Amino acid sequence: MRLRILLVVICFFAGFSILVWMRPIRVLLTLADVALRWEGMHSEYTSVDGHRIHYYAGGTGKPVVLLHGLGGRSEDWTILIPYLLHNGYRVYAPDLLGYGRSDRPRDAAYSIPQEAGIVERFIADQGLKQTDLTGWSMGGWIAMRVALDNPQAIRRLIVFDSAGLRFAPAYDPTLFFADTAPRLSQLNDLLSTGKAPRLAGFIERDVLRVLARDGWVIQRSLQSMMTGTDIVDGKVSELKMPFLILWGKQDQITPVSLGYDLHVQAPQSVLEVYDGCGHLAPRQCVPRIGPRIVQFLNAEPAPSGGAIEIPR
Repeated sequence: MRLRILLVVICFFAGFSILVWMRPIRVLLTLADVALRWEGMHSEYTSVDGHRIHYYAGGTGKPVVLLHGLGGRSEDWTILIPYLLHNGYRVYAPDLLGYGRSDRPRDAAYSIPQEAGIVERFIADQGLKQTDLTGWSMGGWIAMRVALDNPQAIRRLIVFDSAGLRFAPAYDPTLFFADTAPRLSQLNDLLSTGKAPRLAGFIERDVLRVLARDGWVIQRSLQSMMTGTDIVDGKVSELKMPFLILWGKQDQITPVSLGYDLHVQAPQSVLEVYDGCGHLAPRQCVPRIGPRIVQFLNAEPAPSGGAIEIPR
């Protein structure tokens, strides 16, 4: 009997080790899913404009919708979500069209207006007459577009290291759908606050496999964004709701200068710059950022105006 149990345990760990070696991304996403379910989030699907959209939802209280960035997915918010759940918010984290477990229609443009339209109808389909809205990077651009289109539906707006303003990137944007190990290392360096440790070979291989399969969506999104037709320059002043802008000081993807530009264009906004954080601030700097988000959402009246730098 003991030998049989031992064999079962050995087989389990052998199988798990093979899975980690062959599909580490799948394992990491499964662990994120388990963590989210442990916190009370549920994995759901809904139909928006005829497309199957995946999302996580959980908690009670005032609603807040979280929008991930380019090449991201709803699990990117795994570390931040508990801060909102534990402070009495109902959280929605959808996979944008083309990302995560949502549909990837071949005829979609994956433009900012199309993604914003999906989010607007998702909010309506969930019966949210008014919600707080948060976006990260491309998700921040989409969030601002939603707030401009339907200001009455957004109570408070938060963006992290947001795209959406015109600027000339100091890097090759095609790195976002890297097809070689050296290009993937360059992307990791950009996402970090400096030179990033190289990914383990088996993780690197799996990331490149996923990018080879789904990178066309990222490429199409970038092609649309790079035209500049959907930027929010000159429009941000129309946003009148309480507005929190959070930025990693060492961001190399969307430089912190964009945060200051955004703050100037929306005078009622509050800008907070976090030293020691890069473009992945909502994941890497959550212990500092999470409580601040809750304070902003809870404050009555909402904070208005001002810019500060938060030390390491």
